[in-house]
Amino acid sequence: MTIMTARRVTANLPGDLLDDAMRVTGKGITETIVEGLERVRRSRAFRRAMALKGTIQLDVDLEASRERRRR
Repeated sequence: MTIMTARRVTANLPGDLLDDAMRVTGKGITETIVEGLERVRRSRAFRRAMALKGTIQLDVDLEASRERRRR
């Protein structure tokens, strides 16, 4: 179970940017801002993962890994 804590914040946001973002998401203000913050978090994780590109050597037999065992 994940416990989410919330913080009430006051922010001065460009109205047109917020309106556009809300139109894109089809959600309200809070939901749109949360989605944007999640995207920021994911982009950081993606950048960190891409920084590892070429540093990890994997030896995977793709054909063997694609075979499914019968239950």
